[in-house]
Amino acid sequence: MTPLDLTRPQILAFRRRVGALDERLPRGRRSLRQAAWAGLQDSMPRAALLSIHARVEGTQPSSWEDPSLVQLWGPRHHAYVVASRDLGVFSLGRFPDDARGRRVAEEIAARLHILLDGTRMTYGEAGTALGVHPNRLRYAAPTGTVVLRWDGARLPTIWTVPAPELDPREARLELARRYLRVFGPTTPGAFAQWSGISVRGGVAAFDALDGTLTPVRTPVGDGWILTRDEPAFRSAPEVVAPARLLPSGDAYFLLQGADRELLVPDPDRRRALWTSRVWPGALLVEGEVVGTWRRAHAVVTIQTWRRLSRAARDAVEAEATSLPLPGTEEPIIVNWV
Repeated sequence: MTPLDLTRPQILAFRRRVGALDERLPRGRRSLRQAAWAGLQDSMPRAALLSIHARVEGTQPSSWEDPSLVQLWGPRHHAYVVASRDLGVFSLGRFPDDARGRRVAEEIAARLHILLDGTRMTYGEAGTALGVHPNRLRYAAPTGTVVLRWDGARLPTIWTVPAPELDPREARLELARRYLRVFGPTTPGAFAQWSGISVRGGVAAFDALDGTLTPVRTPVGDGWILTRDEPAFRSAPEVVAPARLLPSGDAYFLLQGADRELLVPDPDRRRALWTSRVWPGALLVEGEVVGTWRRAHAVVTIQTWRRLSRAARDAVEAEATSLPLPGTEEPIIVNWV
């Protein structure tokens, strides 16, 4: 099959569109699930909430606690918020490919089930009770039986749930489809790196999807997209949002390697966004990442890489002051640097 040629504007417009970053979705549980289609990383306190706010109208400080959502240790053992009905995709989809990995996951999950016996416990207490480092408990998450609640202030609370009724192979394929949908064009290796599975597992998933994928050429290399997404890649965006504040770890810039070059061509700016420590947030203005932002309590500090128009600055400030920050009574102050 002759590869389809895709340009940078086409790729970024598609990613914004499927990520609901050009136009917010209406308030509701269906929109929450769509916003979390590839999961919402929540490793920074309330990052998932701010990712929802960038995509769904009427987001409130408690929106991340909607009964239709659940937290778990997801891809690469990071805290994630996903739709409850998709728990199996983001857990069993990462079930280890090797026998030893499967045995470890199942043994820890079984021990946790016996220990908790229908109760909840901080993962620190659970680790102590089992005689293991608490971080080791994360290896049980791919069984789909361990979920958590972490509000950013204290250690996560964990409990066990019934295993999802989903075949791990089907979960893996659906996870790959989700990744292709939100991060495409992409490769098996990039999928494996994002999800935390073996490269062999990533290749096997893409091979199993053969017949539903289309090869493409991009400015940063070859990749694959879902064939059903080709018309959306070819169509021009109908609207582009004036501004969005994306939190650290947001799916739009949760990228590695050449994909970072595609999103931010300038190497100095890439270093400012993807730092060696905690990433700042990304400032998206009229479809382009044009700077970074950080927050300390009610102060949002914004650093731009180029001069913005007055209208763009007003749009950024409107986004900043609308952030649904929990526990903040005072008005948000925007600090430009």
